Amino acid sequence: MSRKPKKGYFVRGHFVAEGSELDEELKREQREGGPSKTELKAQSTELQDLGEQLLTLRASLFEPLDLPARLVDALDELRRITNFEGRRRQSQFVGKQMRLLNDEQIAAIRAALEEQHKGSAADTLRLHAAEQWRERLLADDAAAGAWAAQFPGTDLQQLRALVRQARKDAPPAPEAGQAPRHGRAYRELFQLLRDALAQAQADEASNIGSAPAG
Repeated sequence: MSRKPKKGYFVRGHFVAEGSELDEELKREQREGGPSKTELKAQSTELQDLGEQLLTLRASLFEPLDLPARLVDALDELRRITNFEGRRRQSQFVGKQMRLLNDEQIAAIRAALEEQHKGSAADTLRLHAAEQWRERLLADDAAAGAWAAQFPGTDLQQLRALVRQARKDAPPAPEAGQAPRHGRAYRELFQLLRDALAQAQADEASNIGSAPAG
């Protein structure tokens, strides 16, 4: 004998049976117009995760947030704890302190984390650019002129000397499964290129910041 299907409805893809505890809760929330327990739990989890991300924030972005001492102390304690269960409980406490912050403080935290993320992405792009320039310079003599045209502040004599030495130190083809072992000049060339790219980026940001408003 087949079972009679329960009466109910779907909410966010989940079936809610009429007369169930969840059904009563949803109806009560509709009458009161407040967030559901599920929504409150999701908000709580998100704030706890946001609090844990504060551990990754560099000091120059963390300190201006001027967070409550109780939250700062909780984060310091979380950073020290290595035990899994201890970290879990401390993370929950951090989340509890995060829920005491106002909307402006939460927005400032999000903005600081976003700023750091953008900086990390820019660093990654700069590293890739330095690697690409190094390969160009080692493969083509004309690349030094192209680099000098874009970055006239570079010590071109030093650049050419590093390129020559890196070519001279170039390792033989490595055996299968092994990475080539490059010499010191190869690494120093990369550092020179990376620093020049970073300086150019800083100069560009400074010029944009000091430009008069139109």
